[in-house]
Amino acid sequence: MAHHPLLVAASFLAAFAAVSSAGKVAVYWGQRGEEGTLADTCASGLYNFVNIAFVSAFGNGGGQPPVLNLANHCSPAAGTCAVFSSDIRSCQASDVKVLISLGGAKPTYSLTSAEEARGLADYLWDNFLGGTSASRPLGDAVLDGVDFDIEQGGGDHYDELARALSSRCNGACLLTAAPQCPYPDAHLGEAIKTGLFSHVWVQFYNNPMAKCQYAPGDASDLEDAWARWTAGVPPPADVFLGLPAAESAADNGGYIDADTLKSQVLPAVRGAANYGGVMLWDRARDAASGYSSSLRGNV
Repeated sequence: MAHHPLLVAASFLAAFAAVSSAGKVAVYWGQRGEEGTLADTCASGLYNFVNIAFVSAFGNGGGQPPVLNLANHCSPAAGTCAVFSSDIRSCQASDVKVLISLGGAKPTYSLTSAEEARGLADYLWDNFLGGTSASRPLGDAVLDGVDFDIEQGGGDHYDELARALSSRCNGACLLTAAPQCPYPDAHLGEAIKTGLFSHVWVQFYNNPMAKCQYAPGDASDLEDAWARWTAGVPPPADVFLGLPAAESAADNGGYIDADTLKSQVLPAVRGAANYGGVMLWDRARDAASGYSSSLRGNV
């Protein structure tokens, strides 16, 4: 059967648009030994972004030296985390962006002044990004950016940290944020308002009292919160649906089984012009559950 050239061209453009607007997948790696190596995580082909978690101590009003905590993977104090430089490079060679994530759930950090914020920016630039330092915990590989997963402390000075990092990087580093789903986020609201973030992966889990996450059989609260976030995050950032990769990854709810996510939730959220994709906590649970594998081609 002959095909009209204009129809062929139109179908090609439609297919291209569908591919080019496809969502991406981000994951956190670093807190569980059974998640495997960083290189294997990237080689899986499942992820576009890997957040190395966490720089879990900094500031606290006393100029506390930043501390990298990668659980049982290595010891920063003994210098054994530098072995991950080759992993980071292999990830980047596979077009996976690798970021260092700040914060986490432990109450071992805060920023209490603009001076602390600028000092942390200098430390991150010199030790993980394009600067130089004798103490680079992950070796001499240059990471792609910094993720803000701020779940503790006050909400002060993270906007100043974002500005200082952006200035240091001269626009060459990615800044991402992982706020909780109540809008605006208590810790990162002011930072996100700066418009310096490229991706905002909202944690739509572990917030049952805030009515902003999925409940079994009911996506209405999540969809309402999604609408607030996608309307409220300033460009150029896109917004990711942050989810647990297994029920065990979220103690306080928000888990959505993959079939429900694909059939009901993603069709409802993908219509946002600034939809970015899905973020998963974490690589260990995802590897065990096969969650992102079952989403392949559907994000």
